[in-house]
Amino acid sequence: MTMTRDSAEAFAAQVLGWLAEDNGRIGAFLGWSGESPASLRTRLSDPGLLLAVIEFLMLDEAMLLEACAALEVRPETPMQARAALPGGETVHWT
Repeated sequence: MTMTRDSAEAFAAQVLGWLAEDNGRIGAFLGWSGESPASLRTRLSDPGLLLAVIEFLMLDEAMLLEACAALEVRPETPMQARAALPGGETVHWT
């Protein structure tokens, strides 16, 4: 299934909300991304930030599965969202 950019952005925002529900998860994201709580608030609609949210989620299979269960989506949804966001269509393994 192909996801639209709008639905991918909405999904990434949901993931960010899920991360924010737990201090450990959001703290790990902030440390990984270099963002601050203030910058998150100002960049909520920034496709680059939303892509980073999805990429962070995809780093840990257990976290990905937990998020998908909590958000009631299929485990392939994050990859579909990533592909629909600007810059996410190509995976760079180097």
